[in-house]
Amino acid sequence: MAQPLHTLKHEHRVIERALHALDGLCVRLDWGDLVPYEALSDLVDFIDGFADRFHHGKEEAYFFPALDRRGISYDGGPLAAIERQHEIERYLTDRMRHAVQEYKEADPASRARFIEAGARYVDHLTAHMEAEEALLFRIADEVLEESDKIALADAFKQAEDQLSPRSKQEYEQLAANLEKEWAL
Repeated sequence: MAQPLHTLKHEHRVIERALHALDGLCVRLDWGDLVPYEALSDLVDFIDGFADRFHHGKEEAYFFPALDRRGISYDGGPLAAIERQHEIERYLTDRMRHAVQEYKEADPASRARFIEAGARYVDHLTAHMEAEEALLFRIADEVLEESDKIALADAFKQAEDQLSPRSKQEYEQLAANLEKEWAL
């Protein structure tokens, strides 16, 4: 039996590891600690490469259309709401990326900008993943047929094979390392 929902849930657990690190980085920045630019840059690279382009990319390219074909419409429904949440996350990621660049250039206000965007991102994405698992994944489990699940599992594998610049395993290791180093 194909398990694409298990794959998405596993990716949520990997993303949570990075969110623990992001939360710890924000706290340390707030305390005035010296945080290496590389740690902030690696965290934003993880969010952009794994959480957004890979995980959200798979949802938007394969998972949501499969649900739409089974009657879970974009029009005012949960798929439209989830896609709007993805856009908010991209906006916050962009804010963090700009703050990291300013941090590298020793802009003193960059700490506050990173903390604000990072804290909002943690709160937003945590609630987003909880909602997906509590609502959307349950609906998907009921409406998707086995053939849909097999097709999704194959599409997810193809997406994994095309992941760049790091492999899925490298991103998972990066999240583990960031969490180990920076989570409180």
